[in-house]
Amino acid sequence: MQSFSCLNLMGSNKEVTHNGIVKSKTTQGIKVAIVVQSGCASCQIKGSCNMAEQTDKELDISCDPLLYRVGQRVEVKLKASQGFSALFLGYLLPFFVLLTTMIIASNITQDEGIVGIAAILSLAPYYLALYFFRNKIKKKFTYVVQPLN
Repeated sequence: MQSFSCLNLMGSNKEVTHNGIVKSKTTQGIKVAIVVQSGCASCQIKGSCNMAEQTDKELDISCDPLLYRVGQRVEVKLKASQGFSALFLGYLLPFFVLLTTMIIASNITQDEGIVGIAAILSLAPYYLALYFFRNKIKKKFTYVVQPLN
């Protein structure tokens, strides 16, 4: 489960939006369930290839819970630049760590097994660091929630 806070994005036109439903209210905010669909989920022939993917995500959003009610439809927004930051931390940086480790290890040894194991093990400290700094990273990702009519 992810946790985010509200922020006013006035003047920003580059946003990632998802529709969601308020699932519950807490003293600090609300829990919003959003449905994330893959690209083929909206395809007209998705039933014939079984590639369609749809997952439910639940977000903890720090807002005034009195402004929302359980079951209310809302729109959740995130700045596109924050989406790139998430992409960078989740996919690009670990790829570069893996690739760099493979290059260094292949220059040290010619054993492909050792190179592969070293590359995979190089991700453990990276993801451990992400885990320890998760609260600091979480503060950089802020969502805006707006009620839908």
